[in-house]
Order: sequence, then structure tokens, then C-alpha cells
Amino acid sequence: MSPTHSRAPRDHGGGIDSAIVAHGGARAGWLDLSTGINPEPYPLPVFTPEDWAALPDNNAFVELETAARQFWKVPDGARILPAPGASAPIARLPALAPAGRVQITTPTYNEHAAAFAAQGWQVAESGPAEARVIVHPNNPDGRFWSEQDADAPLTIIDESFCDVMPSRSLAHLAARPRTLILKSFGKFWGLAGLRLGFAIGQPDLIDRLGDLTGPWAVSGPALRIGALALRDSGWAVETRARLERDAARLDGILTRAGAELEGGTSLFRLYRVDDAAAWQDRLAKSHIWSRIFPYSQQYLRLGLPPASGWERLEAAL
Repeated sequence: MSPTHSRAPRDHGGGIDSAIVAHGGARAGWLDLSTGINPEPYPLPVFTPEDWAALPDNNAFVELETAARQFWKVPDGARILPAPGASAPIARLPALAPAGRVQITTPTYNEHAAAFAAQGWQVAESGPAEARVIVHPNNPDGRFWSEQDADAPLTIIDESFCDVMPSRSLAHLAARPRTLILKSFGKFWGLAGLRLGFAIGQPDLIDRLGDLTGPWAVSGPALRIGALALRDSGWAVETRARLERDAARLDGILTRAGAELEGGTSLFRLYRVDDAAAWQDRLAKSHIWSRIFPYSQQYLRLGLPPASGWERLEAAL
């Protein structure tokens, strides 16, 4: 029997299996531009059997946390919690305070509102609130927030896409009481399947979040790869430059095809088009998957193609 689900999944990028049902083809033949994941991921090291067989040791966590502290310039006094992707702490963050009112300005990443609503919080666009979530830069429009926006008693700053522009990071605010910074490893380093993320904040919040997450939440291979990548500053600098060039190239292709740039980051671009569903369908006929949104008929979001995908995208348009 095939597995069943009690409710439909929330709107996200990905979903190639559903695209195949609608438009045919084999998974290997599809070009997935519906996510904001670096198409040239960080190179994997050679693993040993022990990497897969042994429980992660404390030293591996220390190595990763030390590398993360240096890479993100985490302030003294703030602690770091590695997690199985940014989604794991997002689901648990509402439990850090009694349910009340949380301010989440839309459009933005929808898992934050879903997590707070699931734990009895009232989600609001504006106004006084006991908690606030800001996605910095925002997904899908790339908006950056300011330090003054981190103004709620419990403030969550989701920097899943901020590694493309580290100068704009608000990670220094992790030294403030009841302020948490979220980081995603899968986007910038292109290893979303590794499921590695981080929460950074004051020790009391991080300890409570760690209790909710449980022990050995991150695999040994993820700890090892994360520590290696976070220490590789040269790769990060070269990657940022490449992403900027490729984002400009993507803008040129889409604007020549009739789209108007609305925003985004160098990992994903948001365009305004006349009929987003029709654009998605046209690309899907060439087995290229894009992202559209249930709240807009004009928003089309595209990630960057791999080196082998540029000509194919131009031909499809």
C-alpha cells in the first residue's frame, strides 16, 4: 500500500514527483529551479564506515560549533545549537514562551506561521505582539530588515539565505535576551539533503530548545561536513561571487522573455509576470520546474540553473 497523509502539505518549492505526474518524464530528466539551493554544492569528503556506524561524539559537536562561531562571528555569551535543518527549531520555537500574539509580516516563509498557529498562538501582520518573526532576507522577495525591527519580547530572525550577503547579517543580536538567529546550511552550501541548521541565542533559550530537540539530533556525517565547510572561507568568497554573476545572468534571460524583476537574493529570483501559472506550465513542458504562489497570480520564483541548464532554460522560454 502507498502511504497516506491526513492533510495536504503546505506550499513549498520542490515537488518534482507531482510535476512528473502532470507533465511526464523521469526524475533525472527534470531541472528543478523551484528551490533556492546552490546548484554547485560544497564538495563532500570521503567517509569511513565509522562515520555511519558510530553515534556522534561530543568532540564532533564542539568542532562544528567552534567553526560556526568563527564563520558567523557569533558574539560572546551567545550559544549555538546544531539541528537537523532549520525546520526542526522552527517547529519548536513557539514552545519557548506562553502562547500569545506573534507578528509575522507576509508574504514570507509559511512554516513560521504554521508552527505558531499549531501551538495556539494568534498570528498577526502587525501591531503589538509577544513574539515576532522576521525572515532576513525575506523569502520570496529578498527584503532585508533592520535592527530596529527586532523589537518583540521574543524575536526570531531567520537568516536561512543571509550567507550570500554576510555584511547584512543581524547575528550580533544573538547577544540580546530572548532573541534567536536561525541559520540554514542547505541553501548556501547546496546540501539540503544533509539536513543541517543552527539556532543561535542566549544560553537559557538554547538550553530549552535543545531539551525540545533531544540528543544526537545531527548525524555524524553532517557534523563533519558542516565543520569542514564553515572553515572553508575561500570557497564561500568564490561562491558568493559566482552566485552574483549567475543571478544577473538569470535576470537577463527572464527580462528578455518578458518578466519583470520583483526581488530575491543571489540564490533565488522573484519575477512579476502576466500569468504565473501559464509560465510554470510552459517551463514544465520542457521539464523545468519553477515556483508559483497561491497568494499571487503574477509571482514566479526561480532558483539558479546548474552549468548544464542555462541553454535549456533559454530554449524553454
